[in-house]
Amino acid sequence: MRYETLLEAAAVGAAPWTNEAAEHSNYHVAVFRDAFPVAQGHLLFVPRWNKNVVIEEAMKSAFRVGHQKVVNGEWEAYNVGINCGAAAGQTVMYPHVHLIPRKTGDCADPVGGVRAVISGQANYKQSGYQQPE
Repeated sequence: MRYETLLEAAAVGAAPWTNEAAEHSNYHVAVFRDAFPVAQGHLLFVPRWNKNVVIEEAMKSAFRVGHQKVVNGEWEAYNVGINCGAAAGQTVMYPHVHLIPRKTGDCADPVGGVRAVISGQANYKQSGYQQPE
């Protein structure tokens, strides 16, 4: 089912976010603290309208906030990502962008970053990496 707005999706439970980070939200994008964060400070940037241009604004907003937190010395680094479809790991079927703070030592091997979504494929410098078929 495609929901046209965040309010419509929330009304039927398809957008379960409740812990808004209002200091980062704006007219187009609502920002929430992830209920199941992978790191302290994990945020979700949710377009208020399910339109490509607003989803793009959510990506830009996530990047801007991440960049500012690094510049301010609050975070060392960050990842920005979106899961589009069940095969990509999307479990909440309304678009949302993850902003995940990172720091040295938060995982055993950070090489490859977002490439870790495919088990064994993140670190292309290791012998276990295989070219996809």
